[in-house]
Amino acid sequence: MSLKFAANLSFMFTEAPTIIERYKLAKDAGFKAVESGFPLGYSSKEVLEAKKNAGVEQILINVFTGDVSKGELGFAAIPGEEDNFKKSIDLTIEYAKALNCKRIHVMSGKVSEATSTNDDVYEKNLSYAAEKFQKEGIVGLIEPINNIAVPNYYMNSFQKGLSVVKKINSPSLKLLFDIFHLQYICGNITDNIKELLPYIGHVQVAQVPDRHEPDTPGEIDYKYVLSTLEKEGYSGYVGLEYRPKSSSVKGLSWVEKFGYKL
Repeated sequence: MSLKFAANLSFMFTEAPTIIERYKLAKDAGFKAVESGFPLGYSSKEVLEAKKNAGVEQILINVFTGDVSKGELGFAAIPGEEDNFKKSIDLTIEYAKALNCKRIHVMSGKVSEATSTNDDVYEKNLSYAAEKFQKEGIVGLIEPINNIAVPNYYMNSFQKGLSVVKKINSPSLKLLFDIFHLQYICGNITDNIKELLPYIGHVQVAQVPDRHEPDTPGEIDYKYVLSTLEKEGYSGYVGLEYRPKSSSVKGLSWVEKFGYKL
């Protein structure tokens, strides 16, 4: 079987308190690649040193989200925050280039009640970002996130996400296909894989509802889902954006059980 897996350092290996320390833990567990949220509090030089020392590839980084303590989760759909959006894109590109990372997840932000103004700002900001990404050889990703996990998150629909990707029509803007969120939002996983695959730039997994390993009890038969991704021709990384039920290393037994290797 040919799927490749990347540890999400914002969710896994929390046995170490900082993202910087988790690079080595991921390498020691057998990973060749990692993904993460934006490494708040660390310079690009510090993150690069941790990545180099571990000898892993960084395949995705989240955009700088703003002040998380104030509930900020990106600026893309927030009217009046266009300057902060552009600054966040520039800053994240700086980190991505230092890490030789070719995917940036652009977060939309939270709105209490989405309007056409949010839609217009979102599309305009993503068009701007896509142009910047294309010049740098980077693919921007937008991820529909369910409203149970993140109430009031603007980008909360796969059909809306697909519509935006099609409208902007740039090779540098694709969908982040997180199956955990897909199951909450609309389900119908098999048909959605088939319909959305041409527009998918990255895949992430976690069990529903507890967001643990794919083989833990829950709603999704991940052995089937992963085989469907392979059958339909997905060749990219699968990001493990789950919270280990016990220890990160012990939880990885599912990989071999499902017939894969890290």
